[in-house]
Amino acid sequence: MVFNHDVLKIDPWEQLEKLSKFLVEQVNVVFRRKGVVIGLSGGIDSACIAAVAVHALGKDKVVGLVLPETETNPISSEYAIKHAQALGIEYRQIPITSTVDSVVPYEWRDQFIQKLIPEYTPGCKYNISLPTDLLERDSFSFYWLQVQMPDGEIKKKRLNLDEFRTVTAFANIKIRARMLHLYAEADRRNLLVVGTTNRTEFVLGDFCKYGDGGTDIEPLTSLYKNQIYQLAEYLEVVPEIINRQPSPDTFSLPVTDQEFFFRISFDKLDFLLYAWEHEVAAGDAGKVLDIPEDGVKRAYKDFASKHRATAHLREVSRTLD
Repeated sequence: MVFNHDVLKIDPWEQLEKLSKFLVEQVNVVFRRKGVVIGLSGGIDSACIAAVAVHALGKDKVVGLVLPETETNPISSEYAIKHAQALGIEYRQIPITSTVDSVVPYEWRDQFIQKLIPEYTPGCKYNISLPTDLLERDSFSFYWLQVQMPDGEIKKKRLNLDEFRTVTAFANIKIRARMLHLYAEADRRNLLVVGTTNRTEFVLGDFCKYGDGGTDIEPLTSLYKNQIYQLAEYLEVVPEIINRQPSPDTFSLPVTDQEFFFRISFDKLDFLLYAWEHEVAAGDAGKVLDIPEDGVKRAYKDFASKHRATAHLREVSRTLD
């Protein structure tokens, strides 16, 4: 195959019609629901699929839920609401802090972080992140806990596997709490829960089982993040969302998707992932993207590892049969 800078270009109208046909069929024929409900995060993926749903079903059959908790970036709700208003759809904002706290208390999380970084006190902002220079050098995928002190100083601690799992378990409760509210709305009103996972996230496993991965349908898994942006431009998603840096938005201290999971900048990531999926030789991909062959091989190795480690996320629950 020919690998070049045009391999990710799409015809936005063609993709819009394809996605619209899928949504109409799922809502009217497969599930037989009155419409759809979408969790609006203030990010590009949820904004894009909400706009597609309006095109496919009409604004009266699309409901948006904005689901912040105490540590969500306030700008997320602001952008989500602005986009919902631009689309003319019904939306509601439902704080989920009490839902999260009822499962794993914030106090317990604070106590755990304080064991790792004694200077931490409730109210300090925190995140976890990975080294982001995978293309430049070989390095281990060690996560770091970062805590911002009241004076702005950042304290860091490298996490072992058990510590990482504990911190991310709390973050995942937030994601799963949102899904509880989406299904409560869907069941009450006979709506379909529409997911927002794109192909980049789906292939590499950047989603939470029974959280953002626990939806009725996932229309965007055929489109890389790069292509989501192309479609969003065509659909005139509000510019604040288009220009926003992608983030999981589950930690009080902001962290990008690149820092938290992908380790590669988005201007290279999707091209490399496409090349890996289509078995483009590392040397050939490197020449096109102006990346050393060793860097491409490191990316391919990382993709293979992530894809293998998250295979269970892409499967339905196992049954006896």
